[in-house]
Amino acid sequence: MLKQTEGSHAIAECVALCRPEVICAYPITPQTHIVEGLGEMVKAGDLANCEFINVESEFAALSVAIGASAAGARTYTATASQGLLFMAEAVYNAAGLGLPIVMTIGNRAIGAPINIWNDHTDSMSMRDAGWIQLYAETNQEAADLHIQAFRLAEELSIPVMVCVDGFILTHAYERLDIPTQAQVDAYLPPFEPRQVLDPREPVSIGAMVGPEAFTEVRYLAHHKQMRALELIPRLSREFKQVFGRDSGGLIRSYRAEDAKTIVVALGSVNGTIKDVIDELREEGCAIGAAAILSFRPFPSDALHEILSHAKRLVVIEKSLAVGIGGIVSHNLRMALSGISLHAYTVVAGLGGRAITKASLRGLFERALRDELEPLTFLDLNQAAIERELEREKAQRRSGPSAENILRDMAGGARSAL
Repeated sequence: MLKQTEGSHAIAECVALCRPEVICAYPITPQTHIVEGLGEMVKAGDLANCEFINVESEFAALSVAIGASAAGARTYTATASQGLLFMAEAVYNAAGLGLPIVMTIGNRAIGAPINIWNDHTDSMSMRDAGWIQLYAETNQEAADLHIQAFRLAEELSIPVMVCVDGFILTHAYERLDIPTQAQVDAYLPPFEPRQVLDPREPVSIGAMVGPEAFTEVRYLAHHKQMRALELIPRLSREFKQVFGRDSGGLIRSYRAEDAKTIVVALGSVNGTIKDVIDELREEGCAIGAAAILSFRPFPSDALHEILSHAKRLVVIEKSLAVGIGGIVSHNLRMALSGISLHAYTVVAGLGGRAITKASLRGLFERALRDELEPLTFLDLNQAAIERELEREKAQRRSGPSAENILRDMAGGARSAL
């Protein structure tokens, strides 16, 4: 059913259609509208046979989800930014226990300084915790991926994060196709847990494991992720059969068949990248793109196939590994085995800074001429950086950098007026 709706509300509706039995909720911007919407559905009786549990923190939200999933309930929660960091111990526990929890990440920057806008620092911080990580490009895909996530989580008995760009997607209103209950039921079977706490058949879950078995346990977690590399494309194909549209998968290429320059990115920025690629294609530039939908497990083989004929790679990163540069780029090195090309890492959009068509066009034009540095910060205000470095050099008690830079920029804005 076509409907004009907010991204968060669409996600809430699709999660509800998956018939969750326990929803653990703690509000944090920008995911709050999702759990608010689900709470309203439970209260109104529109989402039956579901317990909506208000908790006192993000750590409690995932801890309760772990208990509910271990007891055999289809379980959902959502968080963002510092909330994800606060539940970090439980994030690792959920994966280590092999519990099929689905969690939305409303991607948001991590402080300090405080910032509520979008980048990928939060989910990237948990990239090796053992969860599958799926990244949505559009709100339609964000809604669809949640339906696929429950199926994926429950077939493998592994938790899944669906990462959705905060505000850019979560708070955007657009026309979306919300599926029917019959469609979701045809795609997602009733939950049959692989392990469950049952007083009639008592077992221990998460018991102490020493050196003699810990490596084997961790290997099995890795093995599940490798199985997901085959399962994710299959579930995407089955989704199309039921719902009539392409959604999900490991990667999605765009005009990349004959491209000599390939742009790789995650999330909503791929829409802007495609627009710029279309402009450059009209001018005769052999440029294309590949959007990574599954960051964990990482689709090295699929990316290798796309990149094998390219001469140049540009990776757009919405996060920063301080001291080394790009996180996605570092992972891509595995896919580049045996491929000789010029590779450029571009850090962009940190803290919600706009990634404009004009900035990307200038960036890609420089890449086509091989004029980029190996690590580039898009639209970096170098003058502001130099002023702060001079301030630090001039006086030891130079003050907090964030506030100094803000004052400098505000002063510059007043001078311009």
